[in-house]
Amino acid sequence: MRPPESHMANRQSTESPVPLISIVIAVYNDWKLLDRCLRSLAGQVAAPKFEVIVVDDGSSESAPEHILQWNASFALLSLRQSHQGISIARNFGVRRSTGSVLLFVDTDCRFHQNCLAALASTMDSFPQEGYFQLRLTGAYTTLVGRVEHLRLLALQNFLLQADGHIRYLNTAGFATRRSRLEVDKGLFEPAALRGEDTLLLANLILRGELPLFASAAIVEHAIPLSLLGYITKDIRSAYLEVRTYDMIAALGVRVRITNRERLRMLISMWKASRQDSIGRLTWFVLSGKQTLRWMASVASRCLPHRGIPAGEKFD
Repeated sequence: MRPPESHMANRQSTESPVPLISIVIAVYNDWKLLDRCLRSLAGQVAAPKFEVIVVDDGSSESAPEHILQWNASFALLSLRQSHQGISIARNFGVRRSTGSVLLFVDTDCRFHQNCLAALASTMDSFPQEGYFQLRLTGAYTTLVGRVEHLRLLALQNFLLQADGHIRYLNTAGFATRRSRLEVDKGLFEPAALRGEDTLLLANLILRGELPLFASAAIVEHAIPLSLLGYITKDIRSAYLEVRTYDMIAALGVRVRITNRERLRMLISMWKASRQDSIGRLTWFVLSGKQTLRWMASVASRCLPHRGIPAGEKFD
């Protein structure tokens, strides 16, 4: 295995205080998307001190210079490893982080201007809480963005508990206090090629914990795919998640919603989307996508397990 490489850019001086938040972003060839994500971080208002740790999971090229130039706006550490998957990449980033809070996002995410300030405020208000799910939205400028927005809105509303916790965990915007994890061991299961965040949620449920919903800390999940690409990726994800859901089943934890709950969500989404014709179209597209995903998940369990090629892109 090739040893990891690192590039240190604009690290804090010895006199500078340790950053409050370490933002860990795993990347695999998505440099253009990452650039947009970092741009949104550079525009944060009243943000606490933070660092960004980019973990390149064996991309075809190392981090371009325009990515490293964001060190003019914040502390940036660029790491590189051979292609091993998103879980291992994130764990690598955790080990090299210094902040007392670990925040995980994807390359196709964009932070609202006050996101980090709102997250810090929420964590200060609830010092007993260790895990935080940020509010996720979709980009409302495209059909795919509207579909994603409706999906996220329905999930977060439906899975939000009366006490402010949420039975949902999505690493497009998830934070944890450093004190709640074993840094050397890592946070994510390396064997989980996809659905690693759902497996983490299952383990939290086993311990009687759920993330607190940080509703004021907003991250936009801006998926840069065509409708066909969006649906195809979702179907493929259902196949990759089979192994992860087998691990969850072995824990004896239920994380998937029941068919009755799914129907209630569809009705709720219909009510939320029927204000205009675009909203109704969004609902039909989302319903069709979710049906295809469910069919792919069922079908994948009937196929012999062939493993995943080493060069396969997991996220």
